[in-house]
Amino acid sequence: MSSIPALVIEDLVVRYGDAVAVNGVSMTADASHVTALLGPNGAGKTTTVEVACGLRAATSGRVRLLGAEPGTRAVARRVGVMLQQGGLYPTARPLEWLTYLARLYPTHADPSELLDLVGIDPSTRTTTRRLSGGEQQRVKLAAALLPNPEFLILDEPTAGLDPLARRNLLEALAQRRDAGTSILLTTHQLNDVEALADHVVVIASGHVIAEGTVANLTGANDAMSFTGPPRLDLTGLAGTLPGGFRAEEARPGNYVVHGPPSPQVMAAITRWCAEQGVMATDLTVGRRKLEQIVMDAGSEPS
Repeated sequence: MSSIPALVIEDLVVRYGDAVAVNGVSMTADASHVTALLGPNGAGKTTTVEVACGLRAATSGRVRLLGAEPGTRAVARRVGVMLQQGGLYPTARPLEWLTYLARLYPTHADPSELLDLVGIDPSTRTTTRRLSGGEQQRVKLAAALLPNPEFLILDEPTAGLDPLARRNLLEALAQRRDAGTSILLTTHQLNDVEALADHVVVIASGHVIAEGTVANLTGANDAMSFTGPPRLDLTGLAGTLPGGFRAEEARPGNYVVHGPPSPQVMAAITRWCAEQGVMATDLTVGRRKLEQIVMDAGSEPS
């Protein structure tokens, strides 16, 4: 497994006129890992992905994909891309489309085998425009896998899939990762992230607000968390907790008390909040959910 990151993004800025879509994003995607890029709608995920695969120019910043400039011919042959929109020829049948695309690569996987892998009958005579949304997603994934890519970029790959197809796709991606493929994934299906991602980057308003493993971001099981006004002085709370417990503001307005949950500790937290005149909300025992982290990201000030 290579120690050199497959993707490096430094201080990426993308503007559309006066609007700033990406505002100083810096992140890495390690080789042979699945990196998930999360955030609310409008956070800048798709724009970041489009720059990473060479489909959109950066206003400023530096991007290196497999050690080179994205979009160059040498890199393009080593990368598979599946975007939310486009990627299909509407009047072609799936095998026709993949056979045509295969001719664009010096080496490639077998189109029929890829269609089998994603659950599409290679002999179907249905054109891609008449496939269901989930079937179209599968054909697009097969197209992304055609060059046997070293780096795979997937924008909402499980959108529209039924539960069985989604599970099969995740298993296929895990197998690719284990075989050495590096994967950058954006999705709103957070269960997919918990099942697959090695590293998570959360962005909002065009900049990174949190990153780490799923366990790092959601916290340990031996913890309690609550939401309140930012920058509370937690000195008094620490004094009411048993020995070995620790309280911290993990992110602005999001507080974590580390230690084994118990009714007594929960009561101490709520009593302290009441004494401070603080309405504690989202009081949670154990791990925070990724869904809550992304929702919090959507309320971050711009």
